[in-house]
Amino acid sequence: MPLDEPTWWYGDAQDPRRRLLAPLGALYGWIAEARYRRRAPYRSRLPVICIGNFTAGGTGKTPLCMLVARLLIERGEKPVFLTRGYGGSASGPVWVEDAADAARRYGDEPLLLASIAPTLVARDRRAGILIIEDGEREASVVVMDDGLQNPALAKDLSIAVVDGTRGLGNGEVIPAGPLRAPIDFQVGLVDAIVVRDPHQSPDDAHSIHALLRRAFPGPVLAAQVIPRGDTAWLGEATLIAFAGIANPGRFYDLLERLGGKLAARVSFPDHHAFTRADAERLLSLAREKGARLVTTEKDWVRLDRGAPGARELLAQTRALGIDMALEARDLGRLNSLLQAAMQSTQVRRQPPSLP
Repeated sequence: MPLDEPTWWYGDAQDPRRRLLAPLGALYGWIAEARYRRRAPYRSRLPVICIGNFTAGGTGKTPLCMLVARLLIERGEKPVFLTRGYGGSASGPVWVEDAADAARRYGDEPLLLASIAPTLVARDRRAGILIIEDGEREASVVVMDDGLQNPALAKDLSIAVVDGTRGLGNGEVIPAGPLRAPIDFQVGLVDAIVVRDPHQSPDDAHSIHALLRRAFPGPVLAAQVIPRGDTAWLGEATLIAFAGIANPGRFYDLLERLGGKLAARVSFPDHHAFTRADAERLLSLAREKGARLVTTEKDWVRLDRGAPGARELLAQTRALGIDMALEARDLGRLNSLLQAAMQSTQVRRQPPSLP
């Protein structure tokens, strides 16, 4: 459901807009739950691992998908990503290929996923997994980026990512709040929850981590987003930071925690297609401030793959890469979940016996 995220979703719980829109939220949530329950999902012969979230907007699904794929590769598996390709023009099913118009065709997140493993874009998830099963690209497991509330496919392991700072917002369903469906229903869809960048200690009784533990019987893991590679360059010059992601403030805060001195923060809508005017504005601002331009990997791939008028901006901009990391104990628990999902589907993956 594309929309500009209202700030009051994460503000005062008594905001009158919440009360005014609550009936619509209840209707939206009822429809979402009814749609899920009335459809019989397709059960693939391949194990399906879904990484989703409870709320609209970004929480860190894609970095967790990439971590999960790397862990599976370390185990000798051959993961393939299945994604809707939000922000791209292709409805699919289509494999992500390197091309000048790749960002416009597939969206930014599929390009990041494709740097780890083969990636298929498909708005129709069932049609997508049938293509994967056909075996054009060797696959032993499917990792879904988003789709937790999508009833088309049966999942063998579902993990929800929660923003440790913003949590579940005001607890209401769209449009009264950020939830995609009633939280009680959504919690029943997942096998584990990962809290990204917990704002408080997981042991704090008032933290989102502790709140989820009380509401959810399964494992609640803590993860941190960490920069990839050397970050010394961030402190070497004044920075102009720009981002077209769901929660750009999180990116700016990370830059400052890493020692960056921000002269300006320029935000665009999520999955924004940069124009010549955008490029000229940012380049002019950098010259005026004597600053270096920095952006996210998601924005970088949109510049790098033929965004109109953005080539000079690309040449003058540096991207900050990020990874998701878990402490040893929680990483072990995540590996155990992956192992259980793979083992539970071994029978389905056996080739049919010859007559």
